[in-house]
Amino acid sequence: MADVMIRPTSNARPPWLSASLQVGLPAVALILMLAVIFWIRPTAMSYFGFTLLFKLATPLVLAALAQMLIIMLGDIDLSNGAFVGLITCITALHLATNPLLAIVLYFGAIAVYAGMGLLIQARQLPSIIVTLGMSFIWLGTAIMILPSPGGAAPAWLAGFMTWRPPFVPLPILLAVIAAVAGHFVITRSSYGAILRGAGSNPRAIERAGWSTTRIRMMVYAAAGLLACLSGITLTGLTTSGDPNVAPAYTLLGVGAVILGGGSFNGGIVSPVGTVIGALTLSLAGSLLSFLQVPPTWQIGAQGGILFLVLAGRVLLSEKKP
Repeated sequence: MADVMIRPTSNARPPWLSASLQVGLPAVALILMLAVIFWIRPTAMSYFGFTLLFKLATPLVLAALAQMLIIMLGDIDLSNGAFVGLITCITALHLATNPLLAIVLYFGAIAVYAGMGLLIQARQLPSIIVTLGMSFIWLGTAIMILPSPGGAAPAWLAGFMTWRPPFVPLPILLAVIAAVAGHFVITRSSYGAILRGAGSNPRAIERAGWSTTRIRMMVYAAAGLLACLSGITLTGLTTSGDPNVAPAYTLLGVGAVILGGGSFNGGIVSPVGTVIGALTLSLAGSLLSFLQVPPTWQIGAQGGILFLVLAGRVLLSEKKP
């Protein structure tokens, strides 16, 4: 019998190209928004201008990376924003006056996050229900600790968040560090492949001898740590605590992960894409202000920007036969 050679179809793309296109879309959106801002206000194209444009990006980047870890397992975290608000209250009240107590509370909150993962895995509960219930617990605890906005950030923390390193603005520098660290841990390392496998094919991971329960607890603890850092940096920027300071972080974090090439199916995430997505969503508010969009319309306009970029992802995705 004659050998039959199967040739790839002309419209098929290599996997690396498809992944690059999906991650590159939020980068293109980010560049386009910057171009519009610089066209409207040329003076923004400076070290000081970039610092102002991305001033509030660092907490959102960290919160988005925390959400990315949860989505990597095929779960979703609806308590992310409320947890960040709780951390701002703890930081504003205790980190300056009683740092040891603040650290103990941080580790206690992270341990509860790990317990959340254990509960979801052991009882096979929907993550959306467990984390939604925890969001009310985080918010209620924050209100009991600090009923109204107040407290004060430590001087060293506020000083660090306003620090101006040479050449690169601090928000951009921290975003690059977070993206590179996440890329090497999640995408390039062998353990990162196991973590992604726990979300896409948990049975295969168990057959390989790994405990999915332990993996889920560790991933949830890591997400709690990143959300804790998000709250600490947000306190350094706002210089006070507020239980209701970050409710939008929950959905913005989800949007950043999906915008950056992630998938709700689990196992498919991109730390670099998530960071770029978070920067894009953070810049969207500044762009709408430059365009003089009324504040009441800005939330809907941000959703429109997200929808357009996601629609571009669908159009550029590889067609399956």
